[in-house]
Amino acid sequence: MSRRHAQNLETVWIDALPEEAVPAVEAALQRACRTVSLFLDEATDTWRVEGVREEGAKEDDLTAALALASLMTGLDLVPERAPVEAEGWLARTAEAFPEQAIGGRVLIRPTHLPDRRVHGRTVLKLDAGLAFGSGEHASTRGCLIAFEAASRRMRPLPKDQLRLLDLGAGSGILAMAAASALHRRVLATDIEPWSVRVANQNADLNALKPLVRSILADGWKAPAVSRGGYDLVFANILARPLCAMARDMARHLRPGGTAILAGLLGTQARQVMAAHRRGGLRLERRLNLGPWTTLVLRKRG
Repeated sequence: MSRRHAQNLETVWIDALPEEAVPAVEAALQRACRTVSLFLDEATDTWRVEGVREEGAKEDDLTAALALASLMTGLDLVPERAPVEAEGWLARTAEAFPEQAIGGRVLIRPTHLPDRRVHGRTVLKLDAGLAFGSGEHASTRGCLIAFEAASRRMRPLPKDQLRLLDLGAGSGILAMAAASALHRRVLATDIEPWSVRVANQNADLNALKPLVRSILADGWKAPAVSRGGYDLVFANILARPLCAMARDMARHLRPGGTAILAGLLGTQARQVMAAHRRGGLRLERRLNLGPWTTLVLRKRG
């Protein structure tokens, strides 16, 4: 593996969550944890969000993120904690992160598996130890499936006329998929410095560094992000920030441009669509994978 793992690990979790609170709590735990998992208790129809981290790591970040999530959800979010056996943890993580074929075009291959030739698919390699944004989450899968269809109309465009952006890129998996499929440059952004570092490492691992540039940025605020118009924007974030950025999304998409939005539950799709419709975007496709929804919107023109 390309990353060393600390000996003292702990599990951090919150139980009995209603479905609408899951995205905010998941995002909060991702600020401090290496991996975050979701579990549905069908008997009570509530969720458990669980993360694994080095013991005590990024405690201030976790506290602040959970405080914000509490304000967003109206819940008192107090995590529980328990130590994890360090020995064998990475092996269990690797076992839980198998090779994944997504849609008809992409194959996610963890680095603990041997390379083998695959015809007709873009192979993207990721470290199981850095598995957030690995393609297992339904939001990431939805974006990759949506991109497969949307990319067909973009291939004929000249390289110097096609602008691509991945907002909240995490591991950079969506940016890498777009760069591989279209052979175009992609700008990837995130508000978390560690995510930017990992996205750049993943681009290097997949020989995509010349095409994928990952930078630290908060939404559309950075000058490097807000200059000019885009033909495609990924935004796999959360419903509330998606709504808050809807006007900026409409302003920065070129006429005919496509926005692929995810990180939202099916129950939140209507409010996200309404916010973007006011900016002149129309719904082209909706994908539902379990409780999660991906929206494909296009700007008139």
